[in-house]
Amino acid sequence: MVRIELRRAKGDFGFEAKDAFGHKAHMDTSPETGGQDFGIRPMQMLLMGLGGCSGIDIVSILKKQRQTISDFRMIIDGEREKGKDPTLWEKVHLIFELKGDIDPDKAKKACELSMDKYCSVAASLREAHCKITWEVRVNQ
Repeated sequence: MVRIELRRAKGDFGFEAKDAFGHKAHMDTSPETGGQDFGIRPMQMLLMGLGGCSGIDIVSILKKQRQTISDFRMIIDGEREKGKDPTLWEKVHLIFELKGDIDPDKAKKACELSMDKYCSVAASLREAHCKITWEVRVNQ
């Protein structure tokens, strides 16, 4: 079982979440809806979780294939549904930018394995009918 403790930390909507290891994250809503910009919007945090989950998978797979990663960056763009409550993620596009001594075919395969098989966050988003697309850039 995983336990997260969440408490209100600033204003009406500023929350601090803490896991069992003491790691913390701040969340808030936008100033337009009463927040104070204290932290990340919860739905944006979900996209950050997608990036972290897939990034861990990809690095792990490439390390097992003896690929040397000197830099790894991701750009994640998301679009939410319009005119619905709740407004789920409808489309998400990830760009994986890898640098180092990396075979581009192995990088593509690692990303494919993460996005289609291993990443639990991607699977959760797909279950909510989110269309996830991605591309890989090696040494560009």
